Amino acid sequence: MDLPLPFIAEAQRLVLSQRLSQATALIQERLGARPASGASAAGFDGLTIELSAGPAAGTQPAPPPPGAGLRSRPRFAFAQGAATPLRPVAAEVDIPAGAQLLRLEHDGPFGRRSFRLYVPAAVGEGPRPLVVMLHGCTQSPEDFAAGTRMNALAEEFGFLVAYPEQPRAANPSLCWNWFDPAHQRGGAGEPAILAGIVADIARDHPVDPDRIFAAGLSAGGAMAAVLGSTRADLFAAVGIHSGLPRGSADSVAAALSVMRSGRSARGEAGAPEVPAIIFHGTRDTTVHPANGDRLAGLGTIGRHANDRVIQGSANGRAFVRSVRAADGTAPARELWRVEGLGHAWSGGDAQGSYADPAGPDASREMLRFFLEHPRRSEPGAPSVSPASPAP
Repeated sequence: MDLPLPFIAEAQRLVLSQRLSQATALIQERLGARPASGASAAGFDGLTIELSAGPAAGTQPAPPPPGAGLRSRPRFAFAQGAATPLRPVAAEVDIPAGAQLLRLEHDGPFGRRSFRLYVPAAVGEGPRPLVVMLHGCTQSPEDFAAGTRMNALAEEFGFLVAYPEQPRAANPSLCWNWFDPAHQRGGAGEPAILAGIVADIARDHPVDPDRIFAAGLSAGGAMAAVLGSTRADLFAAVGIHSGLPRGSADSVAAALSVMRSGRSARGEAGAPEVPAIIFHGTRDTTVHPANGDRLAGLGTIGRHANDRVIQGSANGRAFVRSVRAADGTAPARELWRVEGLGHAWSGGDAQGSYADPAGPDASREMLRFFLEHPRRSEPGAPSVSPASPAP
């Protein structure tokens, strides 16, 4: 569904004026609150939209170094004065000889989703790790694969990569519905669909049940946070890039507010229950960097004996890496704040949208973190199950 320029510009103006209820009403009036006819009955009835909401309040990011400019495509073209929204360019995914990028479909009790599965050419011994990659709004699995270069790492380390696809029938902007309470529980909605995709893959491929991980960007990062908070029985660790905590919003208006301010009125929002590595750019004006701080739960960093703060630079960008090891009561955390990075995957490939070649390689660092934190299986526990006891 195309989003007309006057509608988007007016919605942004209302959001920036703190008139969120009016912005929500305008969105619902112009787009409607239900999917188009013929959409799946399991599709979400609402909608979401990601807007650049101006500079993040309370941050004074350092300017990017020369030659390290952001090379991501904007979500909407109104900021550049174009007449129609820009669409992501279809990215080509290079497949080496012997590897496969399968197009598959999950059809389960909670809904249907297409997904891509990358099977590396490298032959591994025994069960393989599985990384579930959740794209951001307006993106496709191929686009996300190109921007993150996760398939190249799969060849290097011999793991499987799944790229679930959000259809327009479920969300007009192809966003995962992280802000809707119907999709914030492990045993229902999109989290249950994603768990079903994992079960499908494990049925047909040798998957290590203790090394199943999820990572995502923006709305996909927020959904990864949901999985890390509700499916600790399935996912060993999660990677969240430019995302938001589970439960930080329960409506379109609340989503727009927390994206802009980093503050949520919902007290239950917070860090995932499994080990988590979080990346966020200091110049992100779409999702406020404070959301990354809340995801990491490192407000008291430096007060524990095992806390570490590492400053460095990579590919032309400075970063601050805050690390807290698991202490028996809380899982391990890593927060990477990348100076000068906007709303884009750090160290990514500009062939994909919302990917910035400058900065530390988020894909490689996430994989390193994942492999350091396998799930500790309980004796007699089922290996991979789409069902969840989590509320």
